[in-house]
Amino acid sequence: MSIIISYNINGIRAAIKKDLVGWAKASNADVICLQEIKAKPEQFNKELFGQIGYNCYINSADKPGYSGVAILSKQIPKHVEIGCGIKEIDLEGRVIRADFDNFSVMSIYFPSGTNPLRQSFKMRFLELIFDYILELKLKFPNLIISGDYNICHQAIDIHNPQRNKNSSGFLPEERKWVSKFIESGFIDSFRHLNKDPHHYSWWSYRAAARSKNLGWRIDYNMISDSLLSRLNRAAILNQAKHSDHCPVLIEILN
Repeated sequence: MSIIISYNINGIRAAIKKDLVGWAKASNADVICLQEIKAKPEQFNKELFGQIGYNCYINSADKPGYSGVAILSKQIPKHVEIGCGIKEIDLEGRVIRADFDNFSVMSIYFPSGTNPLRQSFKMRFLELIFDYILELKLKFPNLIISGDYNICHQAIDIHNPQRNKNSSGFLPEERKWVSKFIESGFIDSFRHLNKDPHHYSWWSYRAAARSKNLGWRIDYNMISDSLLSRLNRAAILNQAKHSDHCPVLIEILN
């Protein structure tokens, strides 16, 4: 069985100070996908993770202290693809893929629409990444696409759907994209196994949102339809507190 965890850590250096390495060791995950590492390769302390058995692969943004993704893996992958070959996405270090014998894992950090310009980039990103993944799936049918999607799919995934219906991350066009993505041959692993409300993966730092569980479920492990028979478990690890996000986990039978 393979344990795969996705975690937006909101800065690798800050998270390490909160004992991210100790947490990673205890997690016993085979693959850990990180988003928003906010570090250049030389600022990412690979040695610390190497000491607990992980090989580290990193895709940093050109801009310092911004975005960036990584994959930590106990097994050395057959191949690691840094970026996706789309310049405007790769400048921001948003995509990395590791290929293994039975599946491929991608760590993706989707943009957030913090202002109209970034919202416009987010919609462009969604269009580009959809086509890229669709084509990729022809070559790598067993895909696990882990990451911070920065979108809540359904009303059940957000604490106040009515109040947030015009907020970036819950806009009708963004939600429609998630539906289209799932219809193209993917499964929202957590929601497939858990139909209950009040399960979130991100909370604002404001107004004690986390202690009140006023959150958004924006972090996913999406899996190809072909992996459904091997999906053993999906969980949100909301006790881990290195970030404003928490990790999301899946177990895949080998």
